[in-house]
Amino acid sequence: MVITILVFLLIIMIAVAVVLFMKEANQKKALIKLKNTNQRVISLNVLQDFIEIIGSISTDSREKMAEINKALIDRYEIKYSTIVMFDGEKYKVEASNVNEKHYPMFEQLQSQDIFADSIRNATPKYITVNQGEKLPYLEMEFERAKSAIFFPIYTDNIYMGYWLIEGNKPHEFDNIDTTILDVVKNNLVSTERVVKNLRVLENISQVDKITGLNTYEYLFGTARKVIDKYPTSIVSLVKIINLKQAEDKIGKKTADSMISGVVEYTKNCLSPEYIMVKYDVDTLAIVFSGSDEEGVAKFLEAMKTSIERIKVRISGAATESLNGQAVAPKTNIVYTSYYKGTAIEIILRNLKEYLDECKPNESDVTCL
Repeated sequence: MVITILVFLLIIMIAVAVVLFMKEANQKKALIKLKNTNQRVISLNVLQDFIEIIGSISTDSREKMAEINKALIDRYEIKYSTIVMFDGEKYKVEASNVNEKHYPMFEQLQSQDIFADSIRNATPKYITVNQGEKLPYLEMEFERAKSAIFFPIYTDNIYMGYWLIEGNKPHEFDNIDTTILDVVKNNLVSTERVVKNLRVLENISQVDKITGLNTYEYLFGTARKVIDKYPTSIVSLVKIINLKQAEDKIGKKTADSMISGVVEYTKNCLSPEYIMVKYDVDTLAIVFSGSDEEGVAKFLEAMKTSIERIKVRISGAATESLNGQAVAPKTNIVYTSYYKGTAIEIILRNLKEYLDECKPNESDVTCL
């Protein structure tokens, strides 16, 4: 009888142990799932940070990379993060929160056998140590890092460099979701490419010989540092509708004097943070940085009236009787709101399309 009771109790204990074991296993799975879910949420936040940083006012790629690196460190609670890019000739640390004395070491990681395979296969490499050991690539301060993940960076099958994250504990990244980090890594390339494209646009900008104004590409580079200080601005186009007629019937010299007179007058009326550029042959673009629609509308109405009172003396006309007489510019103006971070080039294109579709003699101030 006693033996039967003991066997029964043993069975109950085993059953309880199994239930507890299964419960603990399920809890571990739930915790891992929760951790992975949290990592995905963090990744979404990091990608949002990327978008905001890419759209910020600076066109300095190292400055943007430094901001992104800081976002990665803060979001993932990474101890050390280093981004190294290859320009075709040499490797250069673009961003790191490690002391600069270690930069030469980081710029030579591609020569380490343990990472060379990772680059060849385009796959991340995770390395760690046990207590008392050191990571093979470290040349000094062996206690600084005990775990590391190396991510080679490729875009369109072109090798760009690598991203290295380090932890100061052994096996620190054993359970991290490298797939998510791989997605984040790919966005590092997007940042570099966008910044380079912005810099190209900025460098394309030239100074118009007639007016002395920058061409419209200027708005995508240097000017954005001013415009995007504010959440909203007003963008306008001012078209001199009789400029081509003046050039055709009177002469280019008078037409040039007409647009130069309009620019000179307008420049003297604008605040230092308002930006005017030459948008087209007969069209000027003005960005009223941080201004409201009502105030700009009144300003443009007054500006239009004053511009059309300018008298441009005719000289060098084919018909001698016109020389010495005067002609006044006629304008058609359109404006709309611009929100920080949106595509200013699309806004300008829409304004230009509106002006092009207007009747040839339409002369007004219109809000779109």
